[in-house]
Amino acid sequence: VQLVESGGALVQPGGSLRLSCVASGFLFSDYPLRWYRQAPGKEREFVAFIGSFGQDITYGDSVKDRFIIERDDAKNTVYLQMNSLKPEDTAVYYCRVIVDRIVSWGVGTQVTVSS
Repeated sequence: VQLVESGGALVQPGGSLRLSCVASGFLFSDYPLRWYRQAPGKEREFVAFIGSFGQDITYGDSVKDRFIIERDDAKNTVYLQMNSLKPEDTAVYYCRVIVDRIVSWGVGTQVTVSS
């Protein structure tokens, strides 16, 4: 299993970014996926969940109504559209999948929200 995130950048408050996570090594469409984030000095925090075939979507309270999780099974990719970004959204963002009870993480992509 391999997960590779991309799309992180420096963005001003109020701006938007779209993160991508490309997966390989498993039958992508069969598995739910999650986004997490970790800010310096803080624990890793749940951001968003999407079930297999796009059914069942949930968000962490801190990103609800601002972030959107989507998946494209034809491209083995899960996306995180982030809108109305705030300085407190600054973190490394990771995608995660559990296959055969083994938890796999990507290496993460840095998002910095600052003026």
